[in-house]
Amino acid sequence: MTELNIKGIVLRRGDEAYEAARRGVVWNGRKPKRYPAIIAKVADEEDVVTAVCYAKANGLKISIRAGGHSWAGWSVRDESLLIDLSAMQEMSLDAATGIAKVNPAVKGGEVLDPFLAENGRFFNGGHCPTVGIGGFLLQGGMGWNCRGWGWAAENVVGVDVVTAAGELVHANANNHSDLYWAARGAGPGFFGVVTNFYLQTWERPKAFVQSTYVFPLSCYEALFTWLQETHSYLSDKIELVALAITPPLPPEIEHEGPALVVHALAFVDTLEEGTAILLPLENCPVLDQALVHVFAAPTSLAEERAEQIRANPEGLRYAVDNAWVTGAPSAVVPALQNSFLTLPTPQSFTLWFSMAPLRELPDMALSLQTEIYFAIYTLWGDEADDAHCRGWLAERMREVEAVSDGLYLGDSDFGERPFKFLANANLQRLEQIRAQYDPNGLFHSYLYAK
Repeated sequence: MTELNIKGIVLRRGDEAYEAARRGVVWNGRKPKRYPAIIAKVADEEDVVTAVCYAKANGLKISIRAGGHSWAGWSVRDESLLIDLSAMQEMSLDAATGIAKVNPAVKGGEVLDPFLAENGRFFNGGHCPTVGIGGFLLQGGMGWNCRGWGWAAENVVGVDVVTAAGELVHANANNHSDLYWAARGAGPGFFGVVTNFYLQTWERPKAFVQSTYVFPLSCYEALFTWLQETHSYLSDKIELVALAITPPLPPEIEHEGPALVVHALAFVDTLEEGTAILLPLENCPVLDQALVHVFAAPTSLAEERAEQIRANPEGLRYAVDNAWVTGAPSAVVPALQNSFLTLPTPQSFTLWFSMAPLRELPDMALSLQTEIYFAIYTLWGDEADDAHCRGWLAERMREVEAVSDGLYLGDSDFGERPFKFLANANLQRLEQIRAQYDPNGLFHSYLYAK
């Protein structure tokens, strides 16, 4: 096999720095036992073209890493050429159009948002600030206030892609439109290397206002029935989430262990506007049982992101799964009950995320959604607990499948539980486009259990 000559770093299996690099491309503390033949830490777009042409010439399949937050470690594939984009961190903003040009490894909250804020602009990137935009956007991008603003991928107006032929092309609604269609929802099954995303930003909200309620677990049935019956009537400027989590409560609140947290964040222009649209949440039927009751308090995205970091600490082992949930409260609430009331570790949490009322999706690969997004994040520290924690998650997801229409790629692991992730017609179209752009299967697709 010939040498791969790029400006970046090339590591082959057996090199001294290889194992640290292999483990380092996955954020999850639970590292996959898969071993690429070569890890290419590319420096720029030219390096990406060179790496793709090299893989094609030497009979290697390609996998791609941007931010590394994939719970399943999609990018780490046996005997592949892993193209690591983490060094590509450039971004710019066209002030006239509000379009940002951003490399895929740029972290949406930690890097991109402060840059946009300096220019009075906003883009609804991922909640966890350390997530790179690459995988996030390719999977659709369930960003801030997805129920109101839509998916982040809806605001991707173009992509630069290195194809399996080794060609750098620009894809948008008018040029390579089928490739552009696929880049908005195909996720780790995308058959090219995106080197730039073109993002339509918009004017930044002037105020962020939040209400937070913490309830004992005994409130579950009444609380979640009420949420499902009423969430579609809330203003679409509100992001609404309910969790089972072990919150950091002050000592004067006599409660230990998991609790139910309802958090509503309003993206508005004034505190008064936020107060007005959050008011319906004060009609909660178990409000008198709240351990914590914060109504319409000013906040900031920096504060909101700090809580995301606290709840998603680096270094722990994660197993994550999710479902698009549908049905009457009489079916949904019992199906989710064990997921909210029996967390396996103090670090784990379960999430209910409002998407109601549903917005019609544009024509793109992403095609599944319901009014309720449900996800479980199982966290633990000791490898000896792997079987217990993964088994608990698998059992909970079996209970939820009865009220599920599919899943979202961003919180999935097909090695553990493959499930429907695109509408049938969209999946068929995606495979037709793959056959056109990558007829010989140069790029790895979705990772299923062997």
